[in-house]
Amino acid sequence: MSLSGGCQCGAVRFRVTGEIRHTSLCHCRMCQKAFAAPFGAFASVAIASMEWTRGERKRFQSSNAVARGFCGDCGTPLTFEAAIGGKNIALAICAFDDPDQLPPQRQSDIEARVAWLPHVGDLPIPSAEDVAVQAAKYGPRTSFQHPDHDTDAHDTDIGPG
Repeated sequence: MSLSGGCQCGAVRFRVTGEIRHTSLCHCRMCQKAFAAPFGAFASVAIASMEWTRGERKRFQSSNAVARGFCGDCGTPLTFEAAIGGKNIALAICAFDDPDQLPPQRQSDIEARVAWLPHVGDLPIPSAEDVAVQAAKYGPRTSFQHPDHDTDAHDTDIGPG
């Protein structure tokens, strides 16, 4: 198996060629803050089975036991790196080019889960008409996000892929 991924701007890219040990959602407050989201979603892999193919991540020591990697250019969260052991690294699932291949298998720190998260599936979904009204209101958009595949450059003006 070979899976690639990277940050939003394309400055940092990675490839995993080994087995995914497990996938998980972490609801702890540190993951909520690091992702600015209800949880962090991670795929744990052996460090020996992955490589950084472009750029280098920056790190923030979020506790005495964990450093979190991110892109220093666009801020995309990329890693959860435990100080103990050092043989595995957890990569952000949605930083992978195809996160659908990595469905979560377990959850942790459920006691910190935001209270409204279990009800997200009950929220209304916009109709096609609502989507069209929004599109007309804001006009056409051009994405400057790096495409979901490896490229020779990380220029953000390459548009969607």
